[in-house]
Amino acid sequence: MKILITGGKGQLAGQLREILVMGKSKIRALDKIYSDAEVKFTSREELDITKLNDVRDFMADYTPDIIVNCAAYTNVDKCEIDFENAFKVNSLGARNLALASQNTKTKLVHISTDYVFNGRGAIPFRECDLPDPISVYGKTKLLGEQYIRENCSRYFIVRTSWLYGLYGKNFVYTILKVAKEKGHLDVVNDQRGNPTNAEDLAYHLLKLALTCEYGIYHCSGKGECSWYDFACKIVEYAGIDCTVSPMTSEKLNRAAKRPEFSSLDNMMLRCTIGDNMRHWKDALKSFIKKLNKK
Repeated sequence: MKILITGGKGQLAGQLREILVMGKSKIRALDKIYSDAEVKFTSREELDITKLNDVRDFMADYTPDIIVNCAAYTNVDKCEIDFENAFKVNSLGARNLALASQNTKTKLVHISTDYVFNGRGAIPFRECDLPDPISVYGKTKLLGEQYIRENCSRYFIVRTSWLYGLYGKNFVYTILKVAKEKGHLDVVNDQRGNPTNAEDLAYHLLKLALTCEYGIYHCSGKGECSWYDFACKIVEYAGIDCTVSPMTSEKLNRAAKRPEFSSLDNMMLRCTIGDNMRHWKDALKSFIKKLNKK
């Protein structure tokens, strides 16, 4: 079996690489078929997914059985002023992979986001709820989803939220750094969602990829909290002497709007392969312990 993973330098790709090498995650072992898999990780320099002919040529040459698309333009605020490049990566890139996957009968696993929802409500969003993004990032990611559904029959669109992991930049690393340096944090308390450990997400992506249970999935940590709650637990589990105070989003004066409530319900996982995502507190505690060991 051959696997292509785009966005090869990002945090999710790094986590996929780790559990593929180890053959297991914190949740459980991977299927034994992955022990003999040939896996190629590509960066933008090696494969520019925004160019259809490049994608088609690469796919024709490598002929993967599975593609996991981790490539994305994820700087939410920068997307507001760099719409064209956000569109190229998040929308056209997804379309190009879908077109090429359809031609080669390849399974496509595509990572999407909770930001496709408007954030109005109090009940976790299910896969059947209508998206209504309020930012350029969310709009371009949603268009990418639509292109995949129109151009590919073997797809898994997997929406996740508040992702963190060992590799790359993320909220957990930022909080740990600032907490140690300043001893005080002000964190927004008016946005709620699901922190997600990249290791848990990676495990479910690889489990899904071996099935024919195609469709749209939500895959995020169990339980919900605010960014303030999340930061408090990061500091607590890391044992850092730091005070954390709540603040409103208005004080940050960001370019892009964030959904106030973007909690996801992993309904499709429960109805198909099973939802083994850990509660966000358990997954975070495990992550901090792993960091301390390193």
